[in-house]
Amino acid sequence: MGKTYARIDGRLREFIEAQHIFFTATAPLSGDGTVNLSPKGLTGSFAVIDEHTVAYLDFAGSNAETIAHLRENGRITLMWCAFDGPPTIVRVHGRGEPVFRDDPRWTGLLAHFPGIDPVPHGLRAVIVVTADLVRDTCGYAVPFMTYDEDRTLHGSRFARETDESLDEYFRKKDHVERSLDGLPGLPLPLPPLPASPA
Repeated sequence: MGKTYARIDGRLREFIEAQHIFFTATAPLSGDGTVNLSPKGLTGSFAVIDEHTVAYLDFAGSNAETIAHLRENGRITLMWCAFDGPPTIVRVHGRGEPVFRDDPRWTGLLAHFPGIDPVPHGLRAVIVVTADLVRDTCGYAVPFMTYDEDRTLHGSRFARETDESLDEYFRKKDHVERSLDGLPGLPLPLPPLPASPA
């Protein structure tokens, strides 16, 4: 039923890139820590960097659990499942790292997301994941569902924020600078978005 892949390419890559939503799972090292599971969407916010590396954009929100867990231990699993076509589930188990706005790699990473304007969404980080294990399984019990369009609410909500007001917004939230379990989350003050190359 399931198959292990040495790399992310061919039909596997095509399947991943065709999905409109994926899920991320992380956890702290503490045995009683809070496991986090997050849905990720927005067309163009995910990219396959190479056969062993993927990345996605981490936008403004009221939590930063994934960032906190990655800063502590780096473990992450990404999952895609087919809601149309053949029943397929793909998981990438690997090591993740949040790359923040003031990191020298920032501009180069953003080049992998040409369809995304980072300003309206309050882009906080680029999450880069190196795959340790890539597997697929059947998705026989996953229902058929149709994709209509991306929601515009996130962009319209955060488009009115400046870097300064975003920093203030994040500081007011209970679980952005620190995770639910008290781990360091998003480093503040939030560095300004680097100017886009001409």
